[in-house]
Amino acid sequence: MYSSVDVIWTLLGAFLVFFMQAGFTLVESGFTRAKNAGNIIMKNLIDFCFGTLLYWVIGFGIMFGGSSAIFGGINFFAGNSLTFDLPTPTFLLFQTVFCATAATIVSGAMAERTNFIAYCIFSAVISGLIYPISGHWIWGGGFLAEMGFHDFAGSTAVHMVGGIAAFAGAAIVGPRIGKYTKDKKSNAIPGHNLTLAALGVFILWFSWFGFNGGSTTSMTGDDTILIASNVLVNTNIAAATGTLTALIISWFRYKKPDVSLTLNGTLAGLVGITAGCDMVSAGGAWIIGLASGAAMIFAVEFIDKKIRVDDPVGAVGVHGVCGALGTIMTGLLALDGGLFYGGGTSFFFTQILGVLVTAVWVGASASLLFFALKHTVGLRVSEKIELEGLDLEEHGLQSAYSGFVVTPDMRNANELPLSANTAPATGMFGKEPVLATDISNVQVEAVTETTRNSSDIQTNWKRVQQGELETLPISMVSVVINENKLDELKKGLEKIGIEGLTVTQVLGHGIQKGSTEYYRGSVIPTKLLPKVKVDVVISSIPVHQVINTMKHILHTGQPGDGKIFVSAMDNVVRISNNDEGTEALQGYTAD
Repeated sequence: MYSSVDVIWTLLGAFLVFFMQAGFTLVESGFTRAKNAGNIIMKNLIDFCFGTLLYWVIGFGIMFGGSSAIFGGINFFAGNSLTFDLPTPTFLLFQTVFCATAATIVSGAMAERTNFIAYCIFSAVISGLIYPISGHWIWGGGFLAEMGFHDFAGSTAVHMVGGIAAFAGAAIVGPRIGKYTKDKKSNAIPGHNLTLAALGVFILWFSWFGFNGGSTTSMTGDDTILIASNVLVNTNIAAATGTLTALIISWFRYKKPDVSLTLNGTLAGLVGITAGCDMVSAGGAWIIGLASGAAMIFAVEFIDKKIRVDDPVGAVGVHGVCGALGTIMTGLLALDGGLFYGGGTSFFFTQILGVLVTAVWVGASASLLFFALKHTVGLRVSEKIELEGLDLEEHGLQSAYSGFVVTPDMRNANELPLSANTAPATGMFGKEPVLATDISNVQVEAVTETTRNSSDIQTNWKRVQQGELETLPISMVSVVINENKLDELKKGLEKIGIEGLTVTQVLGHGIQKGSTEYYRGSVIPTKLLPKVKVDVVISSIPVHQVINTMKHILHTGQPGDGKIFVSAMDNVVRISNNDEGTEALQGYTAD
């Protein structure tokens, strides 16, 4: 006889855990570059599909098909001979979504450079073999379960398994191009959309109530209801604490609160509490969240900068390190049997042993698999594919953001595509630039490039400065600025009578390259940044008035204020009525 309440509660938990696939997809795509977003989507999708089929065909039987110490059994297609407190299909579905979660963790750590075919093979093997074997030891009646090892909802069984496999894969596939300099310093490669990543974290936080709460697989009886309630409260407390801990530590270490690491802190707290959420108090959950948030920050930094394993999303630190930490801390903080509550060392050392044994199994089996893939189908895409993006070459997808303008990811000007609307600092307007005003220093400098009219123009410019001339006959004044200054500049120019201007989207940076910025604790390499170039053609308004207006609006005294370029023009022709010269720059009546 089955309890309908228990079945409904367990299925609700399964549905929430399934929704975690959406959360992981958003987090991983947000933390990586736009040119690989479609590839991330595909990996998270096929993880669940391979997980569903392989776990149904063989994995479920290996995990729950017997009570032997090492291996459950061969029971294909979750045969009816398996009996549980819940209907077998209900229990199968609940365990399937957990299996898919373990596989999905790996995709983020290996993102942006992994061969899709190789990843498909790995996803199938971890779902059908690697995860079920260690899962049997912990949840299927294997030797760790017999020893008293406790992992309520999968800090080790799910998250550390995924984290260890992620570390093996990321180490073997190697870092992304440009991630480390020749002197082995870490370059930050910022994700393209932290809004997506944040939405993914909120989805994961919400779904974790099913991950942990649903793991009671029952809501029958007052004792079970109380346990489930405590599980949910502890889950929430640990998540909030991990978030705040990561925020504070990143603020102190990097001078500003790091958004991506703070989001990782939420997941760190959730992963850490998953093992002991049924055994610890709310205070214990707070301690686990605190430790997990702190450990994640230092683990991400150590993995990236010391051992130089490129993990774009922090999967190893969040799931591998915090999964192990939370499991071990359960041995300290469990109200019944924890070392800090008078339980002695036995349970604590059992937790450590379980973590070590599982880590060795997953690390060895995953490494062997990745090495085999590397030397057969190939684990990594070519340099050409990686630079162009996996979306295009692996999936025939021009962009996951069709209809949107996506800024190219460029490390320096040499990587500019020919189609990019950019211009270098010298020769910015063909062969006509003559004078440049550095806004930050408020000084006029002569451009050294010789042009056909340079001597005449510079003479006239000096006469303008001395008041002998009101303006150059026809001049173009151009400035490259941050877009957030555009509206203020337009209003300022309108006040002095300039209503016609041209605005162009460009990419670039000045000689000083701006201030140093950090992402996840690593310095962000200088990139060609999105800017706007404003061109103004004038004749009747004094050049110095336009320049002074621009300087007044744009000047902050910091690197990045930009330069104002002044160039002479031979002629201007208005197409509509053939007016030329200064007449073409004046207003006119259409009739």
